[in-house]
Amino acid sequence: MFEIIPSIWLINGKCVRLKRGDFTTQEVISENPLEIAQQFEDCGIERLHLVDLDGARRGEPKNYHILNIIAGYTSLKVDFTGGISTDGAIIKVFEHGAKTITASTVAANSPDKFAQWLISYGREKINLAVDTSPENYNIKIRGWLKNTDINLFDQIQYFYDRGLKYLKCSDITRDGVMEGPNFSLYKEILDKFPDLHLVASGGVRDTDDFKKLRDMGLRGAVFGKAYYEGKIKIEDLKEFVLTV
Repeated sequence: MFEIIPSIWLINGKCVRLKRGDFTTQEVISENPLEIAQQFEDCGIERLHLVDLDGARRGEPKNYHILNIIAGYTSLKVDFTGGISTDGAIIKVFEHGAKTITASTVAANSPDKFAQWLISYGREKINLAVDTSPENYNIKIRGWLKNTDINLFDQIQYFYDRGLKYLKCSDITRDGVMEGPNFSLYKEILDKFPDLHLVASGGVRDTDDFKKLRDMGLRGAVFGKAYYEGKIKIEDLKEFVLTV
């Protein structure tokens, strides 16, 4: 199965978009994230990637109320990310309606803790995010604001050996600029880790990109800007949801 997964990025409770994760490029798309989520639900989308950018920057989730509203007023399966670093935060996120969580910073800073989460909460509920750029393929954390010296493939291998099933990977140089996904990177990941359920994020321009990623063997693709700028229409999403 291949899923197309829309993303809603939150700052101060509003739906925003950025270019390459740069907070200085922030642009408000909507002050009503629920309305955006309902549009996706209406066209047959089943899963939503909800990104708490305030939480990512501050190291703890901040937009619980938006998660609660979307989970309560849609049937979308919400994958929540942004600042989750403690068991208390995970429990609270699930209590507010998330079905899964995605984490990156805690996996880099406290790998043993994240590995324990895979056991404690189950690998069906815990996703790893690895966000990188082609300059060295080291991962970036804290909403892409902080560099690390952790190699992308070393990070994946560490958690793959500990039961990781779901991986979201972003080439941040492609995010929000619609230059196409980093297909070669995703192929390399799949070649090394064929059993991973890999979801691509960043650069999607149209449904042809979805189809190419699906045909490569990925399990999903996160999209945002192409939809918000009208490059991908609701009709395109309906057709794709019905045919994949």
